[in-house]
Amino acid sequence: MAAKQKRHLQDLSVEEFMLSGLDSGSESEADGETKQQNGLKTNKKPKELESDAHTTDAAKQGKATEHKKQLSRLQDKDPEFYKFLQANDQTLLNFDDTDSSEDEDERKYHRLPSALEAAGSEDDEEEDEEGPKASKKSKKAVEVIKVTDKMIKDWKTSMKKEPNPRLFREVTQAFKAAVSTTKGEGGVQCRYKVADSSVFNGLVLFCIRDIYGALQKMLNLKPDKDHKRLVLPSSSPRWQKNQIDIKMYLSGVVQLLSCLTESTVISAVLRHANQLVPYYLCLPKQCRHLVKQLMKQWSTGEETSRVLSFLALNKMCRHKQETYLNPILKQMYISYVQNCKFTSPNALPMINFMQRTLTEMYSLDTQASYQHAFIYIRQLAIHLRNAMTMKKKETYQSVYNWQYIHCLYLWCRVLSTLYPSDVLQPLIYPLCQVILGTIKLVPTSRYYPLRMHCCRALTLLSSSTNTFVPVLPFLLEILQQVDFNKKPGRMSKKPINFAVILKLSNVNLTEKAYKDGLIDQLYDLMLEHFHTQSSSIGFPELALPTVIQLKAFLKECKVANYCKPMRQLLEKVQENSSHITGRRQKAAFGVADATAVAAWEKQIQEEGTPLTRYYSQWKKLREKEIQLEISGKDRMEDLDLPEIKRRKVQEKKMEDKKEFKDLFESESGSDEDDGKLKIKGKTGRQGYDDDYDEDMSDMSDEEVMGGDSDDQDDEVDDEAPQPMSSSALTKLAEGDEDLVEDLELSDDD
Repeated sequence: MAAKQKRHLQDLSVEEFMLSGLDSGSESEADGETKQQNGLKTNKKPKELESDAHTTDAAKQGKATEHKKQLSRLQDKDPEFYKFLQANDQTLLNFDDTDSSEDEDERKYHRLPSALEAAGSEDDEEEDEEGPKASKKSKKAVEVIKVTDKMIKDWKTSMKKEPNPRLFREVTQAFKAAVSTTKGEGGVQCRYKVADSSVFNGLVLFCIRDIYGALQKMLNLKPDKDHKRLVLPSSSPRWQKNQIDIKMYLSGVVQLLSCLTESTVISAVLRHANQLVPYYLCLPKQCRHLVKQLMKQWSTGEETSRVLSFLALNKMCRHKQETYLNPILKQMYISYVQNCKFTSPNALPMINFMQRTLTEMYSLDTQASYQHAFIYIRQLAIHLRNAMTMKKKETYQSVYNWQYIHCLYLWCRVLSTLYPSDVLQPLIYPLCQVILGTIKLVPTSRYYPLRMHCCRALTLLSSSTNTFVPVLPFLLEILQQVDFNKKPGRMSKKPINFAVILKLSNVNLTEKAYKDGLIDQLYDLMLEHFHTQSSSIGFPELALPTVIQLKAFLKECKVANYCKPMRQLLEKVQENSSHITGRRQKAAFGVADATAVAAWEKQIQEEGTPLTRYYSQWKKLREKEIQLEISGKDRMEDLDLPEIKRRKVQEKKMEDKKEFKDLFESESGSDEDDGKLKIKGKTGRQGYDDDYDEDMSDMSDEEVMGGDSDDQDDEVDDEAPQPMSSSALTKLAEGDEDLVEDLELSDDD
């Protein structure tokens, strides 16, 4: 069977086809073809390979001749169509059988060579040796150019004359190399290398000063005449050509801003970034990176850096509001909450700055501001509801903290600043309810400072939105709960700053400064609230409960320092009430006429009231005191502490005192009054305050004297006895003459 010759398929009959092993034969043929394609060894000789190549060429040429024969047969079958082709498409009929179109199609694909070359030839080894040398040379060529001061100077002069894309590319690559050194990125391959600090400073300074003007000149950008519309660089026909280099430069500016620590340098780079805001707006990815750095500087940087960052953020939102306003508002609010967790006299001005700037950002679009305010006020209300229902320490702490209070104050400022606004008007009532619920959550004396912060926020909201909020009952409640006649348990060294605390400790509740601070805060808050309602037509009725309670407090309180400010407040309130009552009696309209009432109140506000005039004077003095408190200076003059006047004692007097100790002890009784402490400018104890007597009674003698008992021996008063002459001392030492008397003995002896 194996010796049988294989017959072609066309020579087989049906029965022979079914009985023959055609499958195995086809498989063997297919295996043979795959082996040939994979380049495996075959038994074919070189002559057979040459014959195969000739047959393939003949097959290709046969296809061309066959197509030519078909066209010639067309003349007999369809002579009309053949004539049409002769008239219109002569090239088709003049077909050449040597046409190489098929060859060109096949050249697109890779063909295996007829014979494989032996591996590891000498030419390959030479190329392998030359390869790493060439790569090393190329790397060295990249790192060779070192930036010098002369190069920067040349760039600067040519940039001023006529900036071009090639020059800008060189400066950009040098700037990229300089910025890459700030983070120690040694893997970044740059065309230039900056190794000297002076070169780095000169290059960065050159870019900050001159690049913006050169870009404007190179792109032929002219500013808008009215300066209201921002001209984007993408509108320039030269933008596409320089976009890659500009993108590289803007990324370098952001990276440089993230690495700096010196405030003055940060401010300079922020000014430059503020100029480049139009370019950042054309590149969304670089703009997002810049917003991240600006947010960091706005919330944690120095004062100048904060202002410049805010100006850049505001510029972005104004000119591309639909793209950047909502994400920037969200990020700014989150940064504000994160950075007001701790409040101190130094941090308070920065928190107020963030409140005011964030309010200005919300004023750009009231519709977007309503969505943000609704979500965040609702979030505050949910925290309050959980604290009221669960009544646990953790839930109370989620409300009674600085972040919660500063958020309440922020939304009060936003609603009061953007008033009148029909969009934000519905948020006033829920915000007031949240603040009132915060006050009532834990109404103890330890949280009086937090209550005062809430009352101040409500007063701001009430005065700006013409909405009456009952603030006075929460303030008058403090006068009823605290016993101001009780003597303080201990003396405090400095007053309590209620502006930077939320909770008082048990030690603070026993100090004298606690009650002093309460009286000051109550006086301030009640005066501010009455000032906001001073021109109201119902001021006498509004002030009546306060007048009654203040009179009751003055009857009960026996401390003059506490009665004095409350009596002064009572007098001013009564004076304003009588003024409003007198003007109200002359009015000719009824209470139901709202328009006439509003016009009357506006007229009274323009003319001024006794309370507003007093408040304006008091406010100036109070602001000076607050600035002192914020700056951290101790107001020691308020304590009225005495000054101890010490006198240096000469060595001679010390020797006399030791030698004649008995003489000084005999005269010590007459000098007791002279040895007491004296207040500067006063004699005796007449200069002491009544309150100071009470406070000093708790202190030991050593604390009052300001030193140990050993130091007291060294002090000599101004009225000490004058030293005696040597003759007088000798006479005094001899004394009188001795008298000799006879001794009388008793009988017992």
